[in-house]
Amino acid sequence: MSFYAYMLRCSDGSHYVGHTDDLDARMGAHQSGLLPGYTQKRRPVQLVWHQEFAERDQAFAAERQIKGWSRAKKEALIRGDWDAIQLLSRKLFLRSSFDTPPSAATQDER
Repeated sequence: MSFYAYMLRCSDGSHYVGHTDDLDARMGAHQSGLLPGYTQKRRPVQLVWHQEFAERDQAFAAERQIKGWSRAKKEALIRGDWDAIQLLSRKLFLRSSFDTPPSAATQDER
């Protein structure tokens, strides 16, 4: 059995990320509005990215990871622009490193 992580572009331009074991059935449910929640009032939706996994846990892990990404990084994934994904990952790391104020003492000094 295969499992999928997927991303939809909603009619308002936002993204929805999920996982499933039946991509065709899930797309039908999103398009018809049978699934209550985020996509129900943002139809029609368009499948813009998906990846197949051997295990449900892998698909779920991919979903959770991508949900935490910025819009720019999600758009890079949709384009398949791996260089941009790496660059955006480094920028996030560098930005978070410099945004954190230095502490008066390190954990070892306390």
